[in-house]
Amino acid sequence: MNIRSLLLGSTAAALIAVSDARAVTAVAEPDPTEYVRICDVYGSGYVYISGTETCVRIGGYVRYDVGLGDVGLVDHARTSDVRTGEDQGTWQNNTRFTLKTWTGQETELGTLKTYTETRMNFANRGASVSDSSRPYAFNGDSTLTFAWIQLGGLRVGKDWSAFDMFIGGAGDVLNQTPVPYGAFDTNVIQYYFDAGNGFSAVVSLEEGSGVVGTIDSYSPHVVGGLKYTHGWGAITGVAAYDSNYESVAAKVRVDINVTNELLLFGMLGCGSNGKLNDDSTNAIDAHGRGFYKSWGGNWAFWAGATYKLNETTSFNLQLSGDQLKNHGVAANVAYAFLPDFTVRAELDYSRYGNFAVGKVDASNVNWTNANKKSGVAGILRFERSF
Repeated sequence: MNIRSLLLGSTAAALIAVSDARAVTAVAEPDPTEYVRICDVYGSGYVYISGTETCVRIGGYVRYDVGLGDVGLVDHARTSDVRTGEDQGTWQNNTRFTLKTWTGQETELGTLKTYTETRMNFANRGASVSDSSRPYAFNGDSTLTFAWIQLGGLRVGKDWSAFDMFIGGAGDVLNQTPVPYGAFDTNVIQYYFDAGNGFSAVVSLEEGSGVVGTIDSYSPHVVGGLKYTHGWGAITGVAAYDSNYESVAAKVRVDINVTNELLLFGMLGCGSNGKLNDDSTNAIDAHGRGFYKSWGGNWAFWAGATYKLNETTSFNLQLSGDQLKNHGVAANVAYAFLPDFTVRAELDYSRYGNFAVGKVDASNVNWTNANKKSGVAGILRFERSF
């Protein structure tokens, strides 16, 4: 009886211990609803950061470009024969990983937002005859494309210039040369105003970037813009003052929603040379091209269309030209295999004219396309966003 009692007691104790362990385990398992809260105030994909009222979203994309030919984006994809060292052309390849973050929080002073975008590339792009040190594929440096804070209408940090962002891009095409419409990268102090009746405006103090774009004193570059949006489309104007060269540039854009499927746009840029040609030792200002008036001559135009063939396929077209007789045509078809996976095939043609006006002799300047007259290229892009 004693042995039986002992065995029964041990078994009961073991069962109680197992039961207690399971109970502890059950209590320790977190309830998903306790640490993941969906935040739908700023759109899909946002969740609350645990213990705060701040919403965060993480996204990005992976992209692969392959191109051939001799136009803008795929220009200077060069290599050297591994046996003879002879310079020769090759496919232009670029793989990019981009990480994006968004945050948002409602405060007494308005909505507090942040946005960051970091890009990393592995490519042979940029390996040219003059860059003999890198005629091969390599890992590029990480690029901080965006990193800004916005409270209400006030934005500070790293952004693209309001001269380009506020008015919009020059069509949904991959190749934006030989008539560029902006220089983009800059630190900013901006204020956005939305009247709520279709009118909006921006004022931006900017640092610029690059050798001839960054401000060289305490005087910032200044950009201002005004936009009116309606059901038929929009009309936008921006103007910029380059404090380095005391030059002014402006762009006006019209967007027209012809139908739900057909969208048209036209954009005209104009600008003064100011003192852009005072120093002919720099390639950009030697051609009368500053941080804002990046096109050749005093005027340039961009026009194009997007036609949605169906829910998954669209056709995009862009025409461009400037006073120095540089012209471009870019056309592509974008097909969405899946909602977040798109393949785009593009064909480009560029015709190069003159590269300088006034007193500057283009033959004495080392300019990328100084000896080119025309070129044709094709680009194929695969992009998966998340």
